[in-house]
Amino acid sequence: MALTDLLNRGESLSRFLICLLLTALPLLATGPQRVVSQSVGTDELLLALADPGQIAALSHISHEPEFSPVAVEAKRFPALQDSDAESVLRFRPDLVLAASYTRPETLALLKRTGVRLVVLERFDTLEDVYASLRILGHALGQEARAEALIRQCLARVDALARRLKGVQPVRVLSAGLYPFTAGTGTTFQDLCDHAGALNVAAEAGLKGHAPTPSEKLLVWRVEVLVAAGDDSVRIRLGELPCYRLLPAFKAGRVVVIPGPMMASVSHHRIATYEALARALHPERFR
Repeated sequence: MALTDLLNRGESLSRFLICLLLTALPLLATGPQRVVSQSVGTDELLLALADPGQIAALSHISHEPEFSPVAVEAKRFPALQDSDAESVLRFRPDLVLAASYTRPETLALLKRTGVRLVVLERFDTLEDVYASLRILGHALGQEARAEALIRQCLARVDALARRLKGVQPVRVLSAGLYPFTAGTGTTFQDLCDHAGALNVAAEAGLKGHAPTPSEKLLVWRVEVLVAAGDDSVRIRLGELPCYRLLPAFKAGRVVVIPGPMMASVSHHRIATYEALARALHPERFR
């Protein structure tokens, strides 16, 4: 074979490989295309970062407004039938998002199938949320979108901090229909840290979600009760002697925040900071 023929073939092969690479690059850059979110917390993050075409399905309660703060947006996408591995795999995912509070047996089954799995571990503070956004942004190929959202969050938190500068923290207690309250290392503590509030349970040394020490509530000097739910929760709290006897409850100083907002483990929790701050320090929002 002549040398010129070999050179011509070599050039043709090179052009073919270059064209193939250029064709494949956009596909590689788009990231996973069938992402399934197994929990409400990961639903919130996924909806904020992913292109709509990347989302195959959201959690089984994503469409329910009593649990999901993104229920309206979530209804654009399919929902899992349940939170188990079988329901997840039915959507043939190329990436599954789960949380550390996902049932261990579900995580074990998903890992056994070899599907790509991202498990977000921490949710207590806003810094944890930023870390989750960066992890998920990288997994989705949406790093720039994650950083832009973090900058927006930082700006909102900074604006709220400036508005609350110098306020006297209000002494609050997380009140619920179950006999537990929230101390340090909880999302409620994070809420207090940003809303001009002092968590009296944390001040008393409680860690995590601990049994409510009913006999001590009177000496904790609770100024405001903070509860998750709707307006009916005020009536139901009044049926419990540990709250009914508190001066704060008798004076009607109960702040009720919708359950999905109170339970949010994503950037949506900033709206909860703002809502509680407005309720505790209305003079700073006039």
